[in-house]
Amino acid sequence: MITVAEAREYYGKAGSGHDFDHVLRVLALAERIVRAEGGDLEVVRAAALLHDLGRAEEAVTGRDHAEVGAERAREILAGHPPEKVEAVVHAIAAHRFRAGPAPATPEARALFDADKLDAMGAIGIARVFAFAGARGQRLWAPLEVARAEGEHALHYTPVHEFVVKLSRLKDVMTTKTGRALALERHAFMVSFFHRLEAEVQGVK
Repeated sequence: MITVAEAREYYGKAGSGHDFDHVLRVLALAERIVRAEGGDLEVVRAAALLHDLGRAEEAVTGRDHAEVGAERAREILAGHPPEKVEAVVHAIAAHRFRAGPAPATPEARALFDADKLDAMGAIGIARVFAFAGARGQRLWAPLEVARAEGEHALHYTPVHEFVVKLSRLKDVMTTKTGRALALERHAFMVSFFHRLEAEVQGVK
């Protein structure tokens, strides 16, 4: 339905957290999940390749990027079988963690899980620290403080993001394959943030 090269043209200069490298990682994970769980590979590939193309507009207008992406995907894929196009549109509309419809198809569930998995594990940690560094945030706060302050902390850090969001992602997975991968990535993150706290405090 769309090639990697064609999709790349829609992303321009996205930030490192949601750049085309993120898209390619999500694509690989979504394909892995569909191969294990069942579903239409062509649909999930197109959905993964286009799932974040609405982020540039969201940054300017505030419109939800999943909603924008779903609309643009329908336009980009016009001419393909309508049932496949609508399957892609639904998967993109349903891929958000905090909003949107629930993923109701194998392809949508695969994309949802793949997108969340890319916010977990070693790559998830790298992304959250890249985001923090770009915004001049402090890189650490005690886990206990982050838990008490939550998402409304005055001085938000990657530790807050782990407590508020990343540590919860394992519980929202929608596929067996996604859950297995999430548990492994979650364990790595827990170990990392405890090690980070120990090193900052001079214990390790």
